[in-house]
Amino acid sequence: MSRCPLTYEELSEGLYSKNGIKKLNSRLITLLPLEFTKEELLEEVAERSGKISLEGVQPKLSALLSIPESTFSLTDINGKYIIKPQQTLYTELPENEDLTMRLAGIAGIEVPQHGLIYDKTGTLHYFIKRFDRIKKSQKYSVEDFAQLSEKNRHTKYDSSMEKVAGIVEKYCTFPMIEKIKLFKLTVFNFLTGNEDMHLKNYSLITKDDITTLTPAYDLLNTTIVIKNASEEIALPLRGRKRKLNRKDLVNYFAVERMGLNDRTIEIVLKELLDAVPLWEKEIEISFLSDKLKEDYSSLLRKRCTAIGLE
Repeated sequence: MSRCPLTYEELSEGLYSKNGIKKLNSRLITLLPLEFTKEELLEEVAERSGKISLEGVQPKLSALLSIPESTFSLTDINGKYIIKPQQTLYTELPENEDLTMRLAGIAGIEVPQHGLIYDKTGTLHYFIKRFDRIKKSQKYSVEDFAQLSEKNRHTKYDSSMEKVAGIVEKYCTFPMIEKIKLFKLTVFNFLTGNEDMHLKNYSLITKDDITTLTPAYDLLNTTIVIKNASEEIALPLRGRKRKLNRKDLVNYFAVERMGLNDRTIEIVLKELLDAVPLWEKEIEISFLSDKLKEDYSSLLRKRCTAIGLE
């Protein structure tokens, strides 16, 4: 039996569940495939790359959800969604990112609306709703940590987790609340093999004069994608990027560097521990291939052991 790529619900017919379609937009009756193939989407990326300001290694397209046409349409301006097509260099990145974002949501980490959508050949692509849009042409103020560190996409790895914590302390309205979120996200990324969380993957957003961390985005298990990955974290912690353990993530980063108390840390770790069996189930029903499902689960178990989360 097939599953809905928006909700992972089992389907008896069709491509998407009614639930998934309504969650995407309450006015939608159905959702039609993208009017492109994978190759055509990648061609659109190449043609539009000088017109839109979305950076990164993964190809990205700006899109709108057209209710009358019941599908996503590409746009150069005022896009409300980002579409990441399948690419040729690394396989199953859309399925990987969607799953990892779902795992974050299960653990209580705020994430934007996201999902997988079919193109006209039945290939899946990833989409995420932009969290910086208010109305058609209005935006919230959002700055990523590279901008706040006076870095760019070429120097986005020239920092450390200690400096990331420093940015939260310097700019957030209620820094202690945001440091709890940062701690949870950092442990989550370690557990799920995300060793590409560089400065541009952290951002602050200001709403009603309150500055906070944005919802989490670009969460991906890169360790199972990159062969022989040698690092566990993009930005060094205590000067290291590998062989991290509980002393590094909890005793040092949470307690010494960010000043979190034992009760707060206990709550965060219990939330993550309670999520693990749910994660295992979600991995099993995900759209990853069987090989990557096993790789994902195996890595998750090893990382839980490494920090004593069992």
